[in-house]
Amino acid sequence: MSVMITGPLPLASLLSALTPLIHEAGDLVMRIYATDFQVEVKGDDSPVTLADQCAEKVIFEGLRRLAPGIPIVGEEAASAGDIPDVSNRFWLVDPIDGTKEFVNRNGEFTVNIALIDHGVPVLGLVLAPALETLYAGAAGLGAWVEIRGQRRAIAVRGEPADGLTVVGSRHHGNDRAVDAFLAGRRVAAQRMVGSSLKLCILAEGLADVYPRFGRTMEWDTAAGDAVLRAAGGSVRTIGGAALAYGKPGFENPDFAAWGAT
Repeated sequence: MSVMITGPLPLASLLSALTPLIHEAGDLVMRIYATDFQVEVKGDDSPVTLADQCAEKVIFEGLRRLAPGIPIVGEEAASAGDIPDVSNRFWLVDPIDGTKEFVNRNGEFTVNIALIDHGVPVLGLVLAPALETLYAGAAGLGAWVEIRGQRRAIAVRGEPADGLTVVGSRHHGNDRAVDAFLAGRRVAAQRMVGSSLKLCILAEGLADVYPRFGRTMEWDTAAGDAVLRAAGGSVRTIGGAALAYGKPGFENPDFAAWGAT
């Protein structure tokens, strides 16, 4: 299937076409997950596996068939120096976000596809194949989650009276910076979650804020950001500006993702 894009983005058609593609990549990831796979280390000291590389290849091929002419930026291709010139519209792909979770076999890793339009993530899909869970959303269409074939709409929640539920990373934390950021706010609970699932938990109304201090790349956040925005939330820099995409080097500043607070 190919979606011709000559004017406004056909987001509903793109979501429908991307759903089987991301499941195809997820099935491939799970086949490798079941093996005694090898782990390599990239130049930035982050891990990479055959699953990252094969899933990105499948997604790239599918996106080129689906929407020819839209540039694709992927984590593994970018790590190898293959970065296209991006226009106002481009794809951001992270074939496995949470490779450490993949290596540790805890299930909290995701396959991510996002579409960026003029710096804004307008469509995103986040698949957690080991959990049989798919999150998706697009601007103007809302967001949904599908768990083992059962789909339902999702939306962020307002701040609970007893305080915030704060989401944090299992492997990349800065407790001092987070404490300073949350100073003066009532915190009821904290959850440690891997990968872009942190953004999706906010979108689902199961938590309220995810402060992130430390290095992230645009492909780490774009798909979850799109889902969260579609569910009524936001991702903002510490200075308060909406997180933008297509930045030189594709590196994010520190940010906080919010539900409806």
